[in-house]
Amino acid sequence: MTAIISTAYSRDLGDELRSLRESCTGFGGRAMAAKLGWDPSKVSTIENGKVRPTEIDLAQYLAVCGKGLDYLNDFANRYRHAFDLYFVQVPDNLRTLAMVEAMATKIFAYEVVAVPGLLQTEAYARAMFLETALEALDEVERFVALRMERQSIWQRPYRPASVFFIHELALRLRIGDPKVMEDQYLRLLFNAHVVRIVPANAVGLAMQSKRTLFEFGKAAPVIYGETDVAKVFAQEAAAVATARKLFERLDAVALDEEQSRNMLAAYAGGLREDPHGLRTDLA
Repeated sequence: MTAIISTAYSRDLGDELRSLRESCTGFGGRAMAAKLGWDPSKVSTIENGKVRPTEIDLAQYLAVCGKGLDYLNDFANRYRHAFDLYFVQVPDNLRTLAMVEAMATKIFAYEVVAVPGLLQTEAYARAMFLETALEALDEVERFVALRMERQSIWQRPYRPASVFFIHELALRLRIGDPKVMEDQYLRLLFNAHVVRIVPANAVGLAMQSKRTLFEFGKAAPVIYGETDVAKVFAQEAAAVATARKLFERLDAVALDEEQSRNMLAAYAGGLREDPHGLRTDLA
């Protein structure tokens, strides 16, 4: 068992082991340690993703959970990348992302052409999936439900301190009908204390890829980015430094809270005045 800096993925896989222990054995951490002949701290550190267990450790742990060789091989293959400072996941894997969002103490996010998922209304999220037409219709509701479930972090008594930088292009691109957009503007207005609008004339920033910086109480920061083909998590120092530089630039260019609030109110009011008009100018 080797101590190492934990990553988002190591914490996710450690939590998966904890869930297996609880669902398959009924043992508490100490009882599990006694069953394995381990020190209780070893179970805790592995389940918290703070150390890399050996393959023998994994085999013993999973055997107590009643898992066979195929399960062990699959888990061990995934665990080989648990402590990589860069790792990629398939786009429909939401477990690691949801866990990162739930554990974060601070979230800094930047979106260019869409409202951030954590601030989307249900109707806007559904319209996005339907507009892209990349998901089967019978899967759309499942993906919408998962996105709404991720927003439960806002119900926590100690929710993460957050700033969402949203390029004005995202406000101008109409998703769904005017009612969908009006409700989405109002949702952003309700959360205006965490929203900063990047004006449309900030063309250079529109060329930057969307990304999120997660900070934690004791763990290292994580940079997250996604496309329609992969989710990418980065924890390497240079990636973190680059993201911080981008967010410093966004902070300097973006409208302040009151200005952002006024712009959102203007977009919502514009829809009421001209519910059928589509504003697509980028000036």
